[in-house]
Amino acid sequence: MAYRETEKMRLRKAAARQRIAECAYQCVAEGGFRNAKITRIAQLAGVATGTIYRHYESKEDLFAEIFRLATQREVDKVAEALAVPGNATVRLEKALRQFAKRALSGSVMAWSLIAEPVDPKVEVERLAYRKAYANLFEQAILEGIEEGCIPDHNARQSSTCLVGAIAESLVGPLSPTQSEQATATETDNNDPLVDTIIRFCIQGLTGTRR
Repeated sequence: MAYRETEKMRLRKAAARQRIAECAYQCVAEGGFRNAKITRIAQLAGVATGTIYRHYESKEDLFAEIFRLATQREVDKVAEALAVPGNATVRLEKALRQFAKRALSGSVMAWSLIAEPVDPKVEVERLAYRKAYANLFEQAILEGIEEGCIPDHNARQSSTCLVGAIAESLVGPLSPTQSEQATATETDNNDPLVDTIIRFCIQGLTGTRR
């Protein structure tokens, strides 16, 4: 008779996988993908190292899942910001500000998602992450064009430019070297930086000074 997995066993395995993912997420948030060691993840999850590989074929597969989990949270936050009342320009400004402020307040994870060198499987997720943002921005730009608050132009290309501009502008401030040198006061006072980023993005999109 073929072995049949019971519902209790499936739930136990699902719980173990979730615990491993949560501990891996914690490790990445504390030190990036480079410093997220399988032995440390196993220790935090209370499992043997080999148990991790029963749930994930490789470290790269585990990290790809963590990347998906982390980025989906951030994409959801931007989507929420774009859903607030107001014209498209107001909503885009709010969404871009949300992106920048969350990145700067969680610099280690943000660096890991935006710029940390990663394995090819994780890089595939990074490209999907940037595309998800671009899709959200493209829809808002199209709405702005229809409303008349954004000039008529190629919304898809402009949305890609927005993602590139805000991500690239945060690479320096988020870099581990910069973060280590920054004081607590500097870290808490990022409003001028965020304002500059938003002003550049919105002026480039609308052609008007803000």
